[in-house]
Amino acid sequence: MAKPGARVLPGVSTLLSEGPARGTIAQGLLTGNSRRAAEIKLCHHGLWHHFPFGAFGDDSERRDELGPFGLRRAREFHGIEFAPERVWVIGDTPHDVRCAKAIGARSLAVATGGHTAADLAAHAPTAILPDLIDSDAFWSIIGG
Repeated sequence: MAKPGARVLPGVSTLLSEGPARGTIAQGLLTGNSRRAAEIKLCHHGLWHHFPFGAFGDDSERRDELGPFGLRRAREFHGIEFAPERVWVIGDTPHDVRCAKAIGARSLAVATGGHTAADLAAHAPTAILPDLIDSDAFWSIIGG
């Protein structure tokens, strides 16, 4: 995968490593990318192994329809039911906020993409962060 501007945003690797160590976090990937494209991109950056299950663009072209796929795969992988109100969808677009709302989950909007914090706030996410650098701020919101 040769994309010169592709990089892992500051704080992401740390948070992905810290999640499982907390013992109460089940990490999955929800993306509009196809499963194969997501795997290629995340393998290139050494992150794919953090996501044992997920929901992908192959499941639906509409991001707000991916939540049920993710919840089902989380249940299949972990063998337990995940109450949507205890699930967090973390992303940097209004699509991610809508996706969370569609299944009754919480949303953490992160202003690291093409949308400002004010843009994201207009969609009423549960919480907003400017970036993922401050892991203490992240975990105080997410819990776990």
